[in-house]
Amino acid sequence: MHPIERLRFVARASGVAQGPLVAETVHALRGFASDQMGLVTACRRVVGRHLSCGAVVTVAARTLTASDPIDSLIAAGREAADDPTARTLADSLPVGALMVVVGWPEVAVAALGRRGDVCVMVVDTTGEGEDLVDALERADVPAELVGPEGVGAAVRCAASAGEDAVVVIEADVVGPQSAIAVPGSLAAAATARALGVGVVLSVPFGRCHPASMFDAALERLETAVERPWEAAWDLVPVSLVDEVVRGGRRGPVADLLSEPDCPVAPELFSAAAF
Repeated sequence: MHPIERLRFVARASGVAQGPLVAETVHALRGFASDQMGLVTACRRVVGRHLSCGAVVTVAARTLTASDPIDSLIAAGREAADDPTARTLADSLPVGALMVVVGWPEVAVAALGRRGDVCVMVVDTTGEGEDLVDALERADVPAELVGPEGVGAAVRCAASAGEDAVVVIEADVVGPQSAIAVPGSLAAAATARALGVGVVLSVPFGRCHPASMFDAALERLETAVERPWEAAWDLVPVSLVDEVVRGGRRGPVADLLSEPDCPVAPELFSAAAF
């Protein structure tokens, strides 16, 4: 495994990477598969702890709506493990690209391991940027650390690279109109749009949700935050996105977000679970 590929499995300052968390969720829920009431409670609890982890919510929703929970869990675990989003993103980057990322985007970082010609500007809004830059440089990927106050300047610098520049935002979860991502993502995307830099939204396995599921999770997240500017996430309108990379596909927002990964399971957001 390439050193950069390993980075996607490292615990990050902003939280646990969704890939390993999906595997843990699949393992945990299998223990409740024969107990319908216990399964509902377990799914509610795991979702309550990980409202912004779209892949975890998808696994729980699929499990509750499946005729055979075990088969559903096995299939979800396999689909998450085999997710080709990183490969598709790597293939979509221009030759010699200058890429701006925010925080520690696990799939975008994995994509870098497949390219030897990409330079990265890491905007550190989550306290993990220095570690990521060090790891990238050890893997021979040129990287520059940018403080959170420099997000606009970083995108402006990228704009000077012309068509070779791209801002990659990784969705923690995305609905038809907006994506939840790490803090600083909205500023990066909005600045990129203003300066004519392309914005790519990376949507790995399980993170594309229907409106009702996305809105229910967002409502819970917003209720838990007294001051919106102190939230550990940003809400990014998909109108700021030029292209979506999801699974083995890349293309326009409307096309790539039209079929959610997650079924509707309103029981996951019962008040009794929170």
